[in-house]
Amino acid sequence: MKKIVLVCAALVALIVLTSAKKKDGVMTKENGVYVVNTTELGKNVDGYIGPTPLKVYICKNKIEKIEFLPNQETPKYWNAAKMHLQNKWDGMKVSEVKTAQVDGRTGATFSCNAVKENIRLAVEYYEKNK
Repeated sequence: MKKIVLVCAALVALIVLTSAKKKDGVMTKENGVYVVNTTELGKNVDGYIGPTPLKVYICKNKIEKIEFLPNQETPKYWNAAKMHLQNKWDGMKVSEVKTAQVDGRTGATFSCNAVKENIRLAVEYYEKNK
């Protein structure tokens, strides 16, 4: 009887701890794909003019795609950064992101650096909270 009570108590504790996990809106899960939104994570990661948020889609520990969110960057330079970086991480293992050498785009250096930092933050968050 004591074993049953201890097992039940352990299960209740596990459920309480699991349900207490922070729900901050940074990461969601849709059809098996984790989506990390860097709007809050990267609020201090500026391109040339300001924050450059992204959504990073991760499935089976690989980056599936990057979605560039609205920002205040100069469209000409932001579009150049997007075109250059859009698919650079597609299919990359999460474990490879930290050491990946992804080149930026001349003329859009600040924007490219901000994108790379946002992706690093997204992957770091994913690893800690999946």
